[in-house]
Formats: sequence, C-alpha cells, structure tokens
Amino acid sequence: MERSLVLVKPDGVQRGLIGEIITRFEHRGLRLVACKFMQVSPELARKHYAVHEGKSFYEGLIQFITSAPVMAMVWAGPDAISAVRQTVGKTRGTEAAPGTIRHDFALQARYNLIHASDSVENAETEIALWFKQEELVEWKRCTEDWMYE
Repeated sequence: MERSLVLVKPDGVQRGLIGEIITRFEHRGLRLVACKFMQVSPELARKHYAVHEGKSFYEGLIQFITSAPVMAMVWAGPDAISAVRQTVGKTRGTEAAPGTIRHDFALQARYNLIHASDSVENAETEIALWFKQEELVEWKRCTEDWMYE
C-alpha cells in the first residue's frame, strides 16, 4: 500500500472545501490514515518547501501556507500517489482535466487548493515531516475486498 501526503491549503480551508476534498478521495477508494487541522509554523513551511529555497516564488509559498490553517492528511491505497495526483489534477486549474479537484474549484497556480506528494520517496519524507509515526492509523475498510485486487 502506498501513502501520500495531502494538504488542503489555506485557500481550500477558507473556501470551505475540506469536506468536498475528503469525499473525493473516499469515493475514489483511498483510505484516510492520518488527519489534523493545524496552523503551519514558518519552520515547518521552510522544511516542507526546502527544495524551492532560493527561487523567486519561495517566500510567497512560505507566506501563503502559513497565512491560515491547513488540513494535513495521509491517504493510503494501491498506487495512492498516482490516484491522488490524478484526482487532484494539474497545478493550474485551467489546465486540469474536467472532474479533478483543481479543474472544478481552482483557476490559477498559486491558489490551487491542495498539495499532494509526487513520488513514493517524497511522500515518505513529507509524511515524516508532518506526522509522528504514532499518528498514522493502520486499518482496513471492509469494502476494500471489493475495490482492490
């Protein structure tokens, strides 16, 4: 089972889209294994976006992610990274496929509602940054035998 970090960013929280986003992943067949509503500290933001340090948009990322609460989650399932990213859609809402979260609710790259891990390796690093091991709940949904091979 793969895992992916998903963050409903401040714009998604402010627009009241947390429930809609969770519903999309649940309907897709993914399993929520961790979740917390939190205000992101500048320190955590800098660690999360360290790969972008020095780029022209870095400070804007830090300011944005710390501007209001986020909903941090970990979703699990077969091919979870691909399934989450497909459900989220391309970075710009105007380029995202119809039916994706970003297509349905976002227009631009900056206010694109959500972050999702882009690889298994990055997911592991990001999950460890946002969650303690004991915050991850291992469980099985009774319907998984009808959804997973």
